[in-house]
Amino acid sequence: MLNEKDRLSQCGTFTVLVFHTVVFLTLIHSCRGHSEVIGPSQPVVAFISEDIILPCHLVPAMNAFDITMEWARPDLDPRFVHVQRDGVELESKKHPSYRGRTSLFTEELKHGDMSLKLSKVKISEHTDAAFH
Repeated sequence: MLNEKDRLSQCGTFTVLVFHTVVFLTLIHSCRGHSEVIGPSQPVVAFISEDIILPCHLVPAMNAFDITMEWARPDLDPRFVHVQRDGVELESKKHPSYRGRTSLFTEELKHGDMSLKLSKVKISEHTDAAFH
């Protein structure tokens, strides 16, 4: 496996995407207690065409399977990057450029892990706008 310097020299040109992570989900659930949504304290960095994970979890941990989760970029229209309700992903609600490229770790939802995997990162996703 190549280290980062080797990758940079091998690729010639290096582009990094920085995803500001004032990560925040709209969570809609029926008063089962209060959990706080926690994202990373630093920006998430990605290489073009690679997959990244935008970490996010509930504290205290609770089963998030049937919670409505809406990952969004406020600078897009429609703004949704990923929408899941009652354990079902709603592709039709997503911005077209994210269809088929986002997923949650289904088995980890029961532990409160709502991290989003974004596949095939694009240069157009380099933004100062945060994912919410």
